Amino acid sequence: MADKTILIVDDTPANIAAALAILKDQYRTKVATSGAKALEHARAGDKPDLILLDVTMPDMDGYEVCARLKADPETAAIPVVFLTARTEAEDEAKGFELGSVDYIHKPFNPTVVRARVQTHLLLRDTLKQIEERNAALDEKTRMLESLSVKLSKYLSPQVYSSIFAGSRDVELATERKRLTVFFSDIKDFVSTTADMQPEDLTAMLNRYFTAMSKIALAHGAHIDKFIGDAMLMFFGDPETKGVEEDARACVRMAAAMQRQMVELQQEWRASGFEQPFQMRIGINTGYCNVGNFGSEDRMDYTIIGAEVNLAARIQAAADPGGILISYPTWALVRDIVRAEERGSIAAKGIRREVGVFAVAGILDDRDPAPVVRP
Repeated sequence: MADKTILIVDDTPANIAAALAILKDQYRTKVATSGAKALEHARAGDKPDLILLDVTMPDMDGYEVCARLKADPETAAIPVVFLTARTEAEDEAKGFELGSVDYIHKPFNPTVVRARVQTHLLLRDTLKQIEERNAALDEKTRMLESLSVKLSKYLSPQVYSSIFAGSRDVELATERKRLTVFFSDIKDFVSTTADMQPEDLTAMLNRYFTAMSKIALAHGAHIDKFIGDAMLMFFGDPETKGVEEDARACVRMAAAMQRQMVELQQEWRASGFEQPFQMRIGINTGYCNVGNFGSEDRMDYTIIGAEVNLAARIQAAADPGGILISYPTWALVRDIVRAEERGSIAAKGIRREVGVFAVAGILDDRDPAPVVRP
């Protein structure tokens, strides 16, 4: 430990000489003959690694020096060892109360002094290493927290929460569940946006998706993906309130989205867009495979199955600004909606024709997502 510096604070030359004789071969040493000088050395750029401090000194005794050292953030971490002729228990107790790490009585044994100095220097080094590791861990934790927030933008809140809570494994696995599937797109999107600048189109789509996502999350939807101007969402996994309540939440969400579209259309017209977007929505309830699809290195939490295709087919048959739902969905929500029967449609991969209903309104007002204004 030749690189360590010991500050010896004493006003008696004989005591200083004795301490120097014990320590000078193993450590760098400095001497202060008063409390004021001791504080100067302690606050200097090359601070001591440990202070051997006498109690009885003129002007400022060792107790006051110790108290000032511990009160100053710049010097509080320096270990203080009292080296004194005071042997009363209350004197020793006072030293520890003021923050010293040890109390050695004079006359002192050289072996004891060397052993205790070495021990406290080792302890200080160990504490510094722990503090540095904790600081590094804190920084790494902050980085991971920042990274997790960024990654959460690419996952639905439900999947993100279940992964970080440890309730969902990240592995290729699927389940067959009865889900309510939501599919929407913008009518005549290509022709409507053909003459728009890419920056204007991007801003409009982001505004649209942001408003719709807020409504979706307020109703508990799992936002599967955005496909160009289309949105795929579903209810029933990874969280569910039961098939019936999932379907009702989905229909309420769709109604809230169409109300939001009215607000957005007014906003877009006011900004000079002559043909505001019109959204069509299709909803279907049925059995799908849901879970992680892909490879071991890159997977996607999504749904597949004919019932998903049917939801897309129903959406294509919906009126602009309308909501079209399948018979299985209507059967689950019929007591909360006003709906008009619209016949049947067929979809690729589904052998049967499915009756559909146009939703004209919601009979209750339990909507957790008010219109989102800019």
